[in-house]
Amino acid sequence: MPHLTRRNFLKSTALSAAALSLPASSWAQVRGPNEDIRVAVIGFNGQGGSHIGSLSKAKGARITALCDCDSDVLAKGAKRVGENVETYTDIRKLLESKNVDAVSIATPNHWHALGTIWAIQAGKDVYVEKPVSHNVSEGRRMVEFARQHNKIVQTGTQSRSSRAGIAAAVEWVRAGNLGKIKVSRGICYKPRGSIGKSAVPLEIPTNVDFDLWCGPAAKLPILRKKLHYDWHWVWNTGCGDLGNQGIHEMDVARWFLGVKELSPRVFAVGGRLGYVDDGETPNTMVIYHDYPDAPLIFEVRGLPSKAGSKEMDTYMGARIGIVIECEGGHVTVPSYNEAKAYDKDGKLVKEFKGGEGHHDNWLKAVRSRKKEDLNADILEGHLSSALCHTGNISYRLGQQMEPGEIREQTKADAQALEACERAYEHLKLNEVDLKATQATLGLVLKMDPKTEKFIGNAKADEMLTRPYRPGFVVPAKV
Repeated sequence: MPHLTRRNFLKSTALSAAALSLPASSWAQVRGPNEDIRVAVIGFNGQGGSHIGSLSKAKGARITALCDCDSDVLAKGAKRVGENVETYTDIRKLLESKNVDAVSIATPNHWHALGTIWAIQAGKDVYVEKPVSHNVSEGRRMVEFARQHNKIVQTGTQSRSSRAGIAAAVEWVRAGNLGKIKVSRGICYKPRGSIGKSAVPLEIPTNVDFDLWCGPAAKLPILRKKLHYDWHWVWNTGCGDLGNQGIHEMDVARWFLGVKELSPRVFAVGGRLGYVDDGETPNTMVIYHDYPDAPLIFEVRGLPSKAGSKEMDTYMGARIGIVIECEGGHVTVPSYNEAKAYDKDGKLVKEFKGGEGHHDNWLKAVRSRKKEDLNADILEGHLSSALCHTGNISYRLGQQMEPGEIREQTKADAQALEACERAYEHLKLNEVDLKATQATLGLVLKMDPKTEKFIGNAKADEMLTRPYRPGFVVPAKV
């Protein structure tokens, strides 16, 4: 792949801007029933590798192009897929290809929205990884572009394709089999150790086009030891484990509640505790979404069950999962494709298992042209991702306090307080002194779910979007 010079880059930008202004119909046509859907995978140093795997096996699909701004990663991907695959470092050049009908995106979070919208404008259908956005406003714009251009956009929340498993459990609970839901709880107890501390900015590898890697995000020195993956733990590019692993569980917790809008009130408690490193996002967190019928509470723990242990905590049978606590018992979702229902005495009363391929479901909808055929339409992805973002906004606007102060200010929300008390005990077992290293009580934020704007807080509203770099602006309007 030739080196992308500044002159070629600017030329590419101009060409792409012109290309993306053309009607979508000029770029992609619906494939016939006997024709392969030609798919490009964009970003595959991590989760995108599984995209290549599933699409390589999918009936009626063919990977025709790959795109990654790391030339080493790109070369490995091309070797894996085969010699006939087209390769690109610049997504804009890829989207000009008439040999691509649809794209599967697994870039870092800060590229998800712009990559999706550019693809839609270029006439492509999209599968985009979770969280679908880096901020609330981006997600809503993704929905609007998908609808305006009649494109099929699937969210990478694979639990939605557990139809005989989790979907059946959702239907069973919402039919009242365990009575009223008291709380829908997402659990993300996943080990996250220190990423280390760097004295100087990272020297960007020559195989990475750093300008393209940054894209819509601010082009800042990388103050950590690794460029790849650890971008999750800084606000400029990531959303913490709440938006990394936790989005899967947030999505299912909201699914059980049956709510189709953001919560009218949210606050968070947490911190990056137990070590000092270059990460910014919390490794311990409780998020309280105050829905009218029942709250959605989310818990993040990155530290082990106690200092020196390799084991992680569990809650009612879930370590990374969902617990739906009802009047007549509870349902635990311990994995991506199963759920177990228990009565009030803890006796197992029903099990739900089974799922289908998430990419297979997307390809089915691409052929039918019906968004209703999608298991995880972009709207669902936007709402669940936005719940992660509003929790993070509360945290980032908060203040550090001693546990006693946090208890006093959260005592009116008994279920949130109970979750915090368990988190405090967890931190104590990890030898974290919350008086010496204080946790943060996030700002209590009220939102108008219809407008997806906060009420009476201009600073919080500013964090619903972000400043964009020239050439990488997420469009504000369709």
